Amino acid sequence: MAALVIIKDLAEVASYYFTSRIILKSLKKFITVVLYKERKKNYSLLGSYRLITLKNILVKVLEKYVANIISKAIEEHRLLP
Repeated sequence: MAALVIIKDLAEVASYYFTSRIILKSLKKFITVVLYKERKKNYSLLGSYRLITLKNILVKVLEKYVANIISKAIEEHRLLP
């Protein structure tokens, strides 16, 4: 329900940032966490670790929004066989 309330504002903000080509520094920041893989014999090897990248939640929402627009355009114009 909350998404329906903010979707218009979110669309306007996304449109503004895409058309003006402004990308906020906070949208470009990611946090990468390094985790040990369990039961590895040699932790001096890179394969013994797993990298997890955490994105800004707004970036995830904008990516989904743009993906939906592209998907609808592809279906509407029958661009894929």
